[in-house]
Parts: sequence; C-alpha cells; structure tokens
Amino acid sequence: MVPADPGGGLMRTDLLLTPVTGLDEALAAVDGFDEALVSGLLRPRPDRAAGLAAFAGALAGTPLATRTAEATARTAEGSSGEDDYLALAGARTALLGSVHDALTERITEATGRGPAEATSPAGTGTPPPANLLAAARSWLADLARAGWTGLDHDTIAASAPVVSALLPDPSLRRLATLIDGFAAELAATGPGTAADRVPARRWADLWARAMLLTVPGAVTAPATETVTGRLLPLGVDLHEHPTAVQAQVHAVLEPADGSTPRLVRAAASAPKPDTVVGAGLWQLLRPRMSLLAALGDGLSMDLDAMPVTAEGDLIWSDGHARAGQPADPFVTARVVLPTAADAFTAPLDRHPVRIAVPVFLEGYTAHQEDDGLVFTVAGQPLAVDTDRVPAAGPLTPEAVAASGACLALLRWDAGAYRLQPLAVEATVRKKTVVLHGGAWAGGTTDKAGARAEKAATDAVAVLRERAGRLLRK
Repeated sequence: MVPADPGGGLMRTDLLLTPVTGLDEALAAVDGFDEALVSGLLRPRPDRAAGLAAFAGALAGTPLATRTAEATARTAEGSSGEDDYLALAGARTALLGSVHDALTERITEATGRGPAEATSPAGTGTPPPANLLAAARSWLADLARAGWTGLDHDTIAASAPVVSALLPDPSLRRLATLIDGFAAELAATGPGTAADRVPARRWADLWARAMLLTVPGAVTAPATETVTGRLLPLGVDLHEHPTAVQAQVHAVLEPADGSTPRLVRAAASAPKPDTVVGAGLWQLLRPRMSLLAALGDGLSMDLDAMPVTAEGDLIWSDGHARAGQPADPFVTARVVLPTAADAFTAPLDRHPVRIAVPVFLEGYTAHQEDDGLVFTVAGQPLAVDTDRVPAAGPLTPEAVAASGACLALLRWDAGAYRLQPLAVEATVRKKTVVLHGGAWAGGTTDKAGARAEKAATDAVAVLRERAGRLLRK
C-alpha cells in the first residue's frame, strides 16, 4: 500500500473500483424491505409487495429462506406479528452482513493484509429478564406496524417507560441507549413525516439492530484476553455529538511474544455541554486515557496485560500502560502496517457502515471534482471525505489537498470506497510537514488550539458555577 517504498506493499486501488458481484442486488433487496417499513407493515401498500417479494428472494438458498418467505407472505397479507418482524430484522441484518463481508474481502485483497480472525472465545453473561426484552420488542413492533410516515406522539412516547425499565440493568443499557436515541430522533423529526424526508436506510438499521438485541443471549459481556507488547498509534477518529464526544485511537499492537502484529482500537468517551467544541474537546477526554497524551507527543505505549476483546477493542486502563519511545505514525504505516492482521468483526456488527480500515497511501495526486476531493492513486481515482476532518486539530481539508502521503481510514459510503484522512505529509518550502488530526490531543502550543482550549475552559467554568448555584438552591 506504499507505492513509493520498494520495501512496502502496493495497495491495489483498481480492486476497490471493480464492481462486487451481487452487491447492487443485495442492497436493492434491502431497499425493498426498507420502503415497506416507511409506510408500515400492518397493511403494506400494494406497490410495496414487489419489494417484499424481492427481499425474500434474496434469501433463497440460505438457512433463513423458509422463515423469511413465511414472514414476508404474512406481512404482505397484513397478518404478521412480532415473531415475523424479528425474522425480517434478522434476514435484513444477514443481507447487510453479506455486503459487509464482500466489501471487507475486497479491502483485504487490495491491501494484501491477513484476513481477520477471532482471537478469543465468545462472551458470556446472565440472560436479562425476558419481560423487559418483550416490552422493548413490543414497542419496536408498534413502530413497524405504523411505519415512519404513520407514527404519532403517543407511539413514540411509549418508549419512555421501556427505557426506564431497561436502564437499571447493565446488560440492557446498550439496548436502552439505542431505543432512547432512536425515539428522540423520531420525535425530533416529527410524527407524520413526509416520505421524501425519511432516512429510510438509517431508521431501518436502528430498528433492525434494536429488534435483534431483544433476543435473549444476543448481548453478552465481551470475551477478553490480555495482551502485552508495544502499541504504535496511527491516528485518532473523533466522534462529536452535541452532548457527548468520543476519541477512537487506531493503532498497531506488536505483541511481546513476537507473534503477528494486529490492528487494535482504544476509545475514550465523555459527556459534554454543546458549548464545548473544537480543540476544547480534548480537555474532556485527556483525563480518561493516557494514550491521548502519548498520541499528541508522538510516543508509543508499552502495554502489560491490557484487556482486549476479540474485535480488537482495548479495554483501556492506565494501570496497564506506560509511555514508551518516540513512534512516528508514518514510519509505523510504512514498516509495520503492511504486516498487521486486520481486526475481527463480531457477527452482529457486520454492516457496511462499520467498515473503517487503516490504510496508507503516497505518491498520489490530488484534485477537486464537483463531488469533492479525489486522490488519483496508481491511475485510479479514490474519493476523499474531507467533511470528516475534525476541527479539533491542525489537519485541514486544504492540507489534505496539498499532501503527498496520507494515513486514512478506508470506509464505504454512498456506494463507493472513500478515504477519511487521519494525518498527512506535505512539502512546504522544501520541507516535509506532518499534520495529525489528533496532534492537539495531549495539549498544544499552537495559537489557534490554545485559544480554543481556553474558551472551552471558560465555558466549562461558567457552567459549573451555574450548576453549583442551582444545587445550592
């Protein structure tokens, strides 16, 4: 994946542009079900029948074929129930899982890295109360019956007691959070939403995931093992919401036992007021993970018995890590990344939107097109999603356009592979300049970053003072 370096591998960008057999048909089948869900499954419109039939046909020849055909037939007749909706959610998830697998297999071929494999056993846990799962499934079934254009305030508001009942049980908080956020999104959009304003794929994704989480045993405590070795950060993906922020660090782990390096992730999350934005976000995250300071300082981390899930997510604990030697992410990308094994994806998480694979490119040319920035790599165009570049670091879309080497996450969006830049190398006045999106994670002397941090500190101080007044009253 490093065209200019004879010691590295060459990323086959032509493979990323070659159509994947059956991909369009699978997505069209998913769309057929999603369109039926827009108007509701209680009495599907006649013009939705063909979409439901195509959806069932896409599962022909699979273990889900008979059950899916029965569920779609009853749905077309208007006599389906909760068990049918659960079967349809499972079939839809399986279809998108096959799309995920085909896309990630193509990435594996393009990068030449080893295939993902599970490295620890399945998780375990005590099954949650069946009545709580049934209550959640009942609310989700009501959504499916009404459809996105047929919802009313009462149907959406019925989620509140369900969420309140789920939250006290730690094993059900994933489902509770999903339902709570989903209901809030539905309420914000407004009942009676026009069909042309419905995010059909997104809402069907949320509905199907929530339905499957109501199956006893679907959610278990993640199985973990421990790892010891050197952690080499590549870059940070910052996720920002008006009331929360998360930094997900992508890195390569070199095990101390000399086994194959592997791609891993480590994340820190924090609640935030909506007035804290930009570089101010880092002060909320730094106390939660020492890795952010090491990332900002360009250091590796030495891990000792750090827990990690089968999917490569480090369950970070500062007690199992200490700062190591300097580590340049671009050196890691050129030397270690081509030999690293990809992360394994859990069955329930197999969805195209989950694809985020670290890659390295250099020797490309960049130019603007109507749809945005494009890198031409080995004569092949690859779209760059500069909208994902966070404002919490020195990396900018302009710097990406002027770069000659790029560390990025390879994603799949809007029917094509796209790059999300994490860091770039550019030549400025005959000198190589390196810009990382997470360069300010550990603090900064940059004037713009320092001003943003000070503004955020002042905003948090004011909010704390006001909160203190309210509590005293």
